[in-house]
Order: sequence, then structure tokens, then C-alpha cells
Amino acid sequence: MEANFELRKFVAPEFVFGLDARLLIGRYLNNFAAKKILLVTDNGIISSGWLDDVVEVLESENYSYEIFSKVEPNPRIEDVMDGAALYHEEGCDVIVAMGGGSPMDCAKGIGIVSSNNKHIKEFEGVDRVSLPSPPLICIPTTAGSSADVSQFAIISDKSNGIKMAIISKKLVPDVALIDPVTTTTLDSYMTVCGGFDILSHAMEAYVSNASSHITDIHSKEAIQLFSSNIIPALEDPQNIKYRGNLMLASLHAGLAFSNASLGLIHAMAHSMGGLKDSNHGESNALLLEHVIGFNYEYEPEKYLELANNMGIGVVKNKTELINGIKMIKLNAGIDHSLKDVGVRVEDISELSYRAMNDPCLATNPVIPKQSDVEVIFKNAL
Repeated sequence: MEANFELRKFVAPEFVFGLDARLLIGRYLNNFAAKKILLVTDNGIISSGWLDDVVEVLESENYSYEIFSKVEPNPRIEDVMDGAALYHEEGCDVIVAMGGGSPMDCAKGIGIVSSNNKHIKEFEGVDRVSLPSPPLICIPTTAGSSADVSQFAIISDKSNGIKMAIISKKLVPDVALIDPVTTTTLDSYMTVCGGFDILSHAMEAYVSNASSHITDIHSKEAIQLFSSNIIPALEDPQNIKYRGNLMLASLHAGLAFSNASLGLIHAMAHSMGGLKDSNHGESNALLLEHVIGFNYEYEPEKYLELANNMGIGVVKNKTELINGIKMIKLNAGIDHSLKDVGVRVEDISELSYRAMNDPCLATNPVIPKQSDVEVIFKNAL
């Protein structure tokens, strides 16, 4: 067999994974010689009490800080620009993000707006960020988004009903403190949504036309960890073993997709998030088998390899793979369709047009026609 050593780049932040990793925040602030910190989070994290642990460390080590918690579930342009204004007004020099994908993506946006002195909309697309962000430390509290290790940020432009994808090495955080303990307060809905974000990240990275041997290792490990821990975590949500394995799956999937990029599932889910303000992980789950059905003929061997990591038995063809994915979804309580989350037939043309303009589409195994995307949306209704 001929060796394939095409040039591939791999970027990742420094990260610490393990119980109570969040409490190391003071050490890293000291490394950056921080004077004043902008803490970016949301009201859910504040009410859960996890932010208190971080604030306690900051206060015990005499760090000045300002909290910015005006972050929507799909972070908006306005959230980013308001956060950047606060960063400047308060004379901050380091950003700490604590939460799921939304606070972390918002913090990434705040960072590049602050350093480049440009509006966030000017960074949309691939490699359009000139100057790096101020030091950014991420503390994820969900297993799914992997924003703590990725070079992606997704920001909602509500005025135009779109989700902007910003992709740049300069968005990779400096440090990620990945603490599974923070996921023990997640409800089952958020656990499932995050879980299927992990699965779609890993599957799309594996069949991406920019994948490599290195990203493949992370993709396969993520899928195995997700598949063997998602149901146990839902049945025993306080069990740190299952929670930790899902957090580890999220880390592996993030390292994979940040470097191999994504595909049609995410392009379509981003269009739904922009137009319908839908939950990203749930959108991925509802689209998953429909996109795989379309992509399968272009990467059949890779899809069948993934089936072996999913624990769905011996799979020989597309039908068996799709049936296996449907069973995992049903076991996790996903028994509804796009129609149940507000997508209408009359939305499909606009959703498909937007998906065709998403940068994630560039690394799908095949570039579809808009009519293909419309058919996939109809099948998922």
C-alpha cells in the first residue's frame, strides 16, 4: 500500500485535563502576568455555582476582574462588541471564558475585536484575522462544543438571520482547563445535545477531505468514547467516570475537527441556527443520518470503519450504518425531526442557500448542489 504523507498542519492549545483543572486558573494568569481579567460567562454558569470557584481563586490571589455575562445561547454580534467595549473600558489584559460553546466563542470574538480594532463581521471566513487575541484561557463546562481547543468561532448575525463562521489559528485559546466535574450539573437535554455535537464533529472530521492520520486517531477515539458513555451518563448523571469519558471524547473530537474541519452536517446546522435560532447539537443530531446517507457513496470504507468504533455490531452497508445511528439516537431520547424544532417546508430553500455558503462545506467528501441540500432537508423534516 502506498504511503500518503500529504502536508498537514495540526494546531492545539496547551491544555490540562482532569478533576479540578479549573482551580489551576491562578497559575496560568501568573504565567501571563495578568493585571485585570475579563471573565466571559453566562447566567446559567453563574447560577450553577461553577463561576464561584474561579472567582474565589482570583480573589485569593488578588487579581482584579470584571464579569461579562451578557452572552446568548447562540452568541450574537452585539454580545461580542459589547464585551470588547467592556474589555477596553476596564483596561483588561487577559480573557477567561467559562461555559459551553457560547461563552467561549463570544470570548474568542471579544479577543480578536480587541486586538485588531475591527468589527467582528470583518473576520467572517477563513484566515481573516491579522493579529492574535490577548491571552485567552478557556474552562469548558459542557462536553460537546470543543471551542476550548478549536480554531473556530461561530457568531450569530441576527439582523441577517445567519451564523458567521470565523476560522483562524489565531482563535485557538492559549490554555484550556478541562474539568469533567463541571459537567455533573448538566441536564439530560444538554448532555444529549453536546454528545451528538461530539459524534458529528468526529464523523465529519474523519471523512473530511482535509483529514490526516493524526486527526483520524482523535476522531476514532472520540466516537468510541461517546458511544460507550452517552447512555450510561444519562442514566447516572453524577458518575464522574462517564462524565469524564464524554469530556475526553469532546477533547478528541475538537482536536480532530479543528484540524480536519467539518462538512455538510455543520453547514446545514449553522444555517438552521442562524435562521431558526436552534440548538446546534440538536440540529446536528436531527441531520446526522440524512447527510451520511448522501455522503456515503463518496467515502464508504471510512464510514464503515467508523461503525466499528460506535459499538453497533458488524455493519456491511449504508442501510445498516444508518439503522445503527438511528438506534443510538432513540436510546438517547432523540425521536423527533426538524419539523418538531420549527423548520417548515417553506424554509428549505433559504436554509439550503445559506448552507451552500458555509465554509464547512469545503471539506465535505463531495460538494453538493443546492438541490441536493434541499432534498436532505426535506428528508429530515
